Amino acid sequence: MTRNKPPPTAGQAAADTDHGRLRELGYKQELKRHLSVLSNFSISFTVISVLTGVTTLYNTGLAFGGPATMTLGWFVVGAFTMAVGLSMAEICSAFPTSGGLYYWSARLSGDRWAPFAAWITGWFNIVGQWAGTASIDFSLAQLIQVIVLLSTGGNNGGGYLASKYVVYAFHAVILLSHAIINSLSITWLSFFGQFAALWNMLGVFVLMIAIPVVATERASAKFVFTHFNTDNSARIHSNLYIFVLGLLMSQYTLSGYDASAHMTEETKNADRNGPIGIISAIGISLIVGWGYILGITFAVKDIPYLLSPDNDAGGYAIAEVFYLAFKSRYGNGVGGIICLWIVAIAIYFCGMGSMTSNSRMTYAFSRDGAMPFSSLWHKVNKLEVPINAVWLSAFISLCMALPSLGSLVAFQAMASVATTAVYIAYALPILFRVMLAHKSFVPGPFNLGRYSVLVGWIAVLWVATITVLFSLPVSYPVTKDTLNYTPVAVGGLFTFVLLSWIVSARHWFKGPITNLGG
Repeated sequence: MTRNKPPPTAGQAAADTDHGRLRELGYKQELKRHLSVLSNFSISFTVISVLTGVTTLYNTGLAFGGPATMTLGWFVVGAFTMAVGLSMAEICSAFPTSGGLYYWSARLSGDRWAPFAAWITGWFNIVGQWAGTASIDFSLAQLIQVIVLLSTGGNNGGGYLASKYVVYAFHAVILLSHAIINSLSITWLSFFGQFAALWNMLGVFVLMIAIPVVATERASAKFVFTHFNTDNSARIHSNLYIFVLGLLMSQYTLSGYDASAHMTEETKNADRNGPIGIISAIGISLIVGWGYILGITFAVKDIPYLLSPDNDAGGYAIAEVFYLAFKSRYGNGVGGIICLWIVAIAIYFCGMGSMTSNSRMTYAFSRDGAMPFSSLWHKVNKLEVPINAVWLSAFISLCMALPSLGSLVAFQAMASVATTAVYIAYALPILFRVMLAHKSFVPGPFNLGRYSVLVGWIAVLWVATITVLFSLPVSYPVTKDTLNYTPVAVGGLFTFVLLSWIVSARHWFKGPITNLGG
């Protein structure tokens, strides 16, 4: 007597669908598919981390345009960023793989151009991600430097200012801890991701309320929404030019949401939940980020003093805002230092999520043979974690911070490089979608319908615009100490990618390859 097999549960049916869809795209399931839509969203939301981006580049926003640029420019950037995110979400729904952007470029550019499209997109994406992790973790090291300074008396009270070598050591320890955490199973990473998202959300609400409430002097609404700061040490006097440079804070913050795409091979119902993760991470970040900017800016009174290297925080504007708010009311800045630790922990989680994302990108890119020693980097251990890719990402991010020991100005371009390179990688598959595949593209469950091409062109044109704008000089006269290194670095990356293709890769790299076997 034969027994009938019980019908599959909803979870088993979904897993079978995910595995089958991945096989259709040419890959077998190697990573553990454990992430829910909440977990997928949490990773992107944590990588975007408004506490990280706004805090790190608040000085830039304050110097170039000030309150008006930050509060109103946030939504200008946000609207165009949403166009990019919607276009990416649509493509993610059709091709839910860890390779994300470079795989999309290969599938959308046609057989003739697929290998080159995948090559250039993949390298811009992975280098931009490594630069992003380096930038995030180094910004945390710099914030710890300021916290230690304020905790030991401040810049004007004999406080301890860590040397550039100590800051680099902080950076190394942070990266080491992130690599250890990312060596854990996806179950743990899912837990950390959700906790990090909650920390970011609650942290924003605590700070946006606490800082202006505690401050004894507050700015007016007119100042916060309309004051346009043209007083900068960069000798730039054009209002439009100043406004554009001030947008970097917003655009640097609103990036990293491709993490949802890179986690799709570990996400249930990936063709739906991956796109939801991308869009919801952008949308919620827009809302809570604006609240954070408002809360901090209402406590701003004297912009030149906040930017002065002679203040207690050594010119770190947000740290000085927090410190002064509590010192003015309670006679000491301990509460402000505690608030800075709230931000520091958020930045720590942001770096953790960034490494999770770029290790999956490294895994996928090496799985398709695009990297030197590819067979090593796509190894998956017994926990179903791409362990070698994790440690490679940590090592490269460590090396990328070495320029800080020679020139902090050169390293500060890392934020621009991370933003520009990643956004170029975002735009390339969208460009191929609207130019080469507008008739052949078969959308997944999430699609933009008749607005797909229009939104796609808006996204591409925005990326082209910011690529030019963020390559402009940020100070005059231009010297080796004031040079904007972004076009140098991005141009160097493009030259490397192009030459490596012409000299070598065109002979052996065929784009995404199946790992299904015979």
